[in-house]
Amino acid sequence: MKLEAMTPNPVWVADAYAETVRTLRAHNNAVVYKIWGGDWCKHTRGQLPDFAAALEAADVPADRIEEHVVDENKQGAGVDRYNIERIPTVVIEHNGDSVGRYVEEDDQPIAVWAADQLADTIGGPADAEEAPEQPTDESG
Repeated sequence: MKLEAMTPNPVWVADAYAETVRTLRAHNNAVVYKIWGGDWCKHTRGQLPDFAAALEAADVPADRIEEHVVDENKQGAGVDRYNIERIPTVVIEHNGDSVGRYVEEDDQPIAVWAADQLADTIGGPADAEEAPEQPTDESG
């Protein structure tokens, strides 16, 4: 089951969040975003469309985004295992380990928070990029 709130906001402007998008893109094959929300919840409806737009702008593959629908009793897949009490909740995992957890009304947009978490825990865009190949000296 998918969250309607994870439909990307069509008016979200990636250029206004260029560094955020760049950081998310740099790690788009290294992390998994686990997202809990309910389309009945005003916080979910208010926050997840922009986050979905940021993930889309960063070309995050669909298999790196796990959506978990929570009912009005806060029940759903993974709720007990991840101790979900408020929604939306976003958990970022890298190599199976949690590197960040956003809960409901943090003090910044989810995408900005996610980029900051990634930069702080596994490195910024420059850290994620492969070093360029060094030319070989074949004269020698």
